[in-house]
Amino acid sequence: MNFESATQASRVKTNRRLLALLSIGHLVTDMNQGALPALLPFLRGPFDLSYTSAGIIILVANLTSSVIQPVFGYLSDRKSIRLLLPWGVLLAAIGLGFSGTAPNYVVLLLLVALAGVGVAAYHPEGYKSAFQVAGSKTATGLSFFTVGGNFGIALGPPAITLLMSLFGLPGTLGLLGPGLLVAAALALALPALAAAQPEGERAAEKTESRKPMRWAMALLVGVVILRSWSQLGLVSFIPFYYVDLLKSDPRVVGPLLFVFLASGAVGTLVGGPLADRWGARRYIILSLLTAAPSTGVFLLLRGWPAFLALAIVGFALVSTFSLTVVLAQRYLPKSLGMASGLTVGFAIGTGGIGVALLGWVADHFGLQLTLALTAVMPLVASGLASLLPKER
Repeated sequence: MNFESATQASRVKTNRRLLALLSIGHLVTDMNQGALPALLPFLRGPFDLSYTSAGIIILVANLTSSVIQPVFGYLSDRKSIRLLLPWGVLLAAIGLGFSGTAPNYVVLLLLVALAGVGVAAYHPEGYKSAFQVAGSKTATGLSFFTVGGNFGIALGPPAITLLMSLFGLPGTLGLLGPGLLVAAALALALPALAAAQPEGERAAEKTESRKPMRWAMALLVGVVILRSWSQLGLVSFIPFYYVDLLKSDPRVVGPLLFVFLASGAVGTLVGGPLADRWGARRYIILSLLTAAPSTGVFLLLRGWPAFLALAIVGFALVSTFSLTVVLAQRYLPKSLGMASGLTVGFAIGTGGIGVALLGWVADHFGLQLTLALTAVMPLVASGLASLLPKER
């Protein structure tokens, strides 16, 4: 496949205001998603959570937030449903905002599922809208949109840790405020987003081949599944590793996850321009190859060197996020919503199933083996990525 036209696109100006608002919506939506793993140690006592039941919470969150995203992507491709943008932000905030007030485990799962549906609703329409307002440099534009979500996931753990420290479990209600404000702003911006759509579609027509590459898309989904399995495994079980095995204060969990996820957000900003210059495929392979040994080094270190190693893992692993979406939209140029739904949604959610399996491994064989497995997965993913068609 010839990607030359994608790198020498006709110059269409980026609508920075709309792209920034979409990125902020991405931030607030994913902040709720990012807060959940750091909330688990605080839920452990009141809900008597085992590693397996904690893994099931993450599984429900990822099934609802990710696996059903292709459905929203399909609907978005048939007809733009921009109302999904404000409603997605709102539902995500309501679901996690009331999770601390849940009377029992079943209600907690239902609220987590509601938040997941909000996340699933926002992403396909958000990525499609971001593509339409990003202009010619799609990797850079989508990286800017993605970094909002990355920073949101990174801000979630320290935000929820602060709220728990100040107010206890009812502190989750503090997540409602940002959701309400940003949902209102997105609702007011819907006419401007509708006006930006035709120009974005003309840019896509000029810059992308119209022939879908389904076999390449299937390989890419495999890469994202393995990458997300590793990433979600680290985010979910590093808190228990530090609290249970290393006997650290639970308050260290928020800063740890923030370092991991914020480094990934920085990597996303760096990775987009580099991918526009070097090619998304090459950057993805190199990043995954870096993540594998860095994870092993992190598990051997303590103190600030461990934080540094974890930052390298986050930078390498998370920075590939937006670039897999870029490749997906090139492989399925006529189905932008479905492309993002499959990579951001289905593939990541299927990887999330692995978190429940990793929880079973942790219960039966220990956390150290569980985290060691997360170090191997990026290596296998890089091998799959090397089979993707080369960009010219």
